[in-house]
Amino acid sequence: MKTSFFQNSLRILLGSLMVMAGIGHLTTQRKEFLAQVPGWLPHDAAFMDFVVLSSGIVEIALGLAMVFWVKHKIKAGIALAIFYILIFPGNISQYTNGIDAFGLDTDQKRLIRLFFQPVLVLWALWATDALKYLLNRNKNY
Repeated sequence: MKTSFFQNSLRILLGSLMVMAGIGHLTTQRKEFLAQVPGWLPHDAAFMDFVVLSSGIVEIALGLAMVFWVKHKIKAGIALAIFYILIFPGNISQYTNGIDAFGLDTDQKRLIRLFFQPVLVLWALWATDALKYLLNRNKNY
């Protein structure tokens, strides 16, 4: 699938942002990411830390796939979109429990952030041409 220069640029940007976020999970933003762990998961500190660390590793892997796995960019885009959907409960938990993290210190800011998750899903799908693939997969894309 041939994607445009703009799509490729946004794919690489999104992948790079994912790598940076993943590194944040493992280093300086670890506490902030702990605030994202949904309250319905076990509150064991070691388990919560495992969730943050493992999701950071997944973010790095997905980010690198978005940047470098060009031959399989559609798969990378779909995988990243699924990841964004899977972590959405953490954003909902932060909103419903009024948890301050990443400068989201009001309910309004936390609520607004919820509307950006679908944007990220669409970004991952569009920038890799996965959106077109999924919409046309029965038409011999």
